[in-house]
Amino acid sequence: MFTNFEIMTSKSKVYFFFDGISIDLRNRTKIKKAVELIFRKEKRKLDRLNYIFCTDSSLLNINKQYLKHDYYTDIITFDLSEEKDKVNGEVYVSIDRVRKNAAIFKNPFSNELIRVIFHGALHLCGYNDEKNNEKSKMREREEFYLNQF
Repeated sequence: MFTNFEIMTSKSKVYFFFDGISIDLRNRTKIKKAVELIFRKEKRKLDRLNYIFCTDSSLLNINKQYLKHDYYTDIITFDLSEEKDKVNGEVYVSIDRVRKNAAIFKNPFSNELIRVIFHGALHLCGYNDEKNNEKSKMREREEFYLNQF
């Protein structure tokens, strides 16, 4: 299914996969450690988290198939946890959408990508962003961790 993937030999619980795309993801180890830190600070035990970086069309297909939504998005997060106290998840990230959002918000692509990566982790820590008050809390936590990074 994945055309390019990364095998980790370290004890990281965060993995990056690339489905049909190629990006220069600098500071991978630092990003993974930051994601693991988010879980520790949010008092959630991370077992395994897969980030799948893909195209707009791939994420649109996932959005239609699993969420019955017919629109583009930058991220979809699936909580695959089987045990209540251990988080297992998959976060699908559209690199096309991240690039477009970076241009719209006049942010460097790398900053927008880190924001989206942290956003997915925060979803798995229990944060939502459907209502206005949830969006503001999610954004507050994103900014907090971005500033720490």
